Amino acid sequence: MVRLVHYSDIENVFDDPERAARLAGRIRALSGPDAAVVATGDTTAPGVLSLVATGRQVLDFYEATGTLLDTFGNHEFDYGPDALRDLVADAPATFVSANVRDEAGEPFGCDEGVVPWAVREVDGATVGFVGVTDPATDSLNPMAADLSFDDPVAAAGEALAEMRQSVADEGGLDRAVILSHLGAGDDDLARELDADAVLGGHVHSRRNETVADTLLVRPGVNGEAVADVDLDAEPPTATLHEPAGAEPAPGLADALAERMAAADLGEVVDTVGEPIERSGEVVHGGECRVGNFVADAFRWAHDADVGLSNAGGLRQGDPFDGDVTKADLISLIPFEEPVALASVTGGELRDVLREMAAPEVDFGEEDWWHGHVSNARLVWDADAELIMEATVGGEPIDPDARYTVAVSEYLLHSEHEFPTLSERHRIDEADIQYEVLAAYARERGIDPEIEGRIEIRNRAAAADDD
Repeated sequence: MVRLVHYSDIENVFDDPERAARLAGRIRALSGPDAAVVATGDTTAPGVLSLVATGRQVLDFYEATGTLLDTFGNHEFDYGPDALRDLVADAPATFVSANVRDEAGEPFGCDEGVVPWAVREVDGATVGFVGVTDPATDSLNPMAADLSFDDPVAAAGEALAEMRQSVADEGGLDRAVILSHLGAGDDDLARELDADAVLGGHVHSRRNETVADTLLVRPGVNGEAVADVDLDAEPPTATLHEPAGAEPAPGLADALAERMAAADLGEVVDTVGEPIERSGEVVHGGECRVGNFVADAFRWAHDADVGLSNAGGLRQGDPFDGDVTKADLISLIPFEEPVALASVTGGELRDVLREMAAPEVDFGEEDWWHGHVSNARLVWDADAELIMEATVGGEPIDPDARYTVAVSEYLLHSEHEFPTLSERHRIDEADIQYEVLAAYARERGIDPEIEGRIEIRNRAAAADDD
């Protein structure tokens, strides 16, 4: 049986060395002489340990799991292109990337060993791999702003053709697999290209289905699951396995803990009595306590009219419960970007609030909520996709007035989530985001409440209730 063991978007799993060791243990248990271990990006960052080690903690993980191949996610670039080049050069895994170009427009990392495609023998079968990354990465990640990203479908198609031609005289490929960090774009790869499987990531929900006779798999975020892909099946199939119960990979927890010990992040900034959840369902489900905490801290840092946090910037993990350390806050927002202050008109502010529902933004799942606010209230009609009420400080928003909004700097750079905001709105900046959270927690504490800041109404549901 020809198999692939696939993981992706493990992000802050390294912040808990024992959890990372169990994940590696599950991968090792699923692997074997008939299998190859592959990954599909966001494996190096973000996270507390990632910030401390500039992503290099993944080298320990690659060694422990025998990872053969990986591709670039948007977070691989969190510490800049040069840091990534250094990591790639030292990695035991090979990075496969067909559509990322460097500052000069050349294929990224070719001198460090990055290749557009790779052919490997897996249990006697010749399997070809092509890697692609979300072309919006230069917008998603300011550290990738100097890079460029080719159309992934065209780039993958060219790489597949070149790869097939290269092995044509040796019997050709038995299977072709695309390692993708596109998210929703995986469907386009399946429908337009001749591949047996698209192993994906980027979007944090799990997926395991066949589209156009092509297997599409996503294992979720933070090591929630590992995919065991059977390439012998027609078409290929996959089974998702959770790490629970796996024997930890020997030595990995100690290696990660040693890296973490190099940073002094154990300061307790406050103690939480009622656990504060930060799962994906919570942060993308509408108003939540952790979202209110972050938005309040952002607004406090600038004494702004409104605080705004994008839900996608709040990293998932264990609840805050009991003592909350600086490391915990970094795990929530592990990005070295400041809290920026923007000046917008009331009309623009209404547009920004509307974009929290992302009615026209292709990002995440259809029912995801994308923002959290402080000192503002929004009533949203989910059926009509309209704002029913929008206030700041209890007063209706004046479309001609100007308002200050404290936001992650990322939102001024990216057009991906809140396209109304841009660099032209910037008027000031405060400290790094996690430093702002820590300062706010020391002074004001961490005790957010649900206050009715965001109300999502569904007229069809209301009619059913009647």
